[in-house]
Amino acid sequence: MMNFLDQREFNPAHSSVWREIVSRFGQADYDDLTKRAGHEATLKAEYDANQYQRDRQYPSIGDQLDMQYWDQVNGTTTWKDAIAKVKADNPKEAE
Repeated sequence: MMNFLDQREFNPAHSSVWREIVSRFGQADYDDLTKRAGHEATLKAEYDANQYQRDRQYPSIGDQLDMQYWDQVNGTTTWKDAIAKVKADNPKEAE
């Protein structure tokens, strides 16, 4: 089941948005268009706040382990290069 934060683009018509509103606030709030608009704005703000986390996603654990295995067999640095690319493309924000 997809979480609304996992969408590539925020889409208030997506079923994950409906599920989130109904689970947090109830079906009555979803049916009330004024309340729904406010809840959608809240979810959109949460979605926007998590953009950095979506951008800085590493390959899956399975893919990383596969890269590490083949790096060891072939003497390459595929895994280190993949991780370095994600870090270089999406540097941590200065605090």
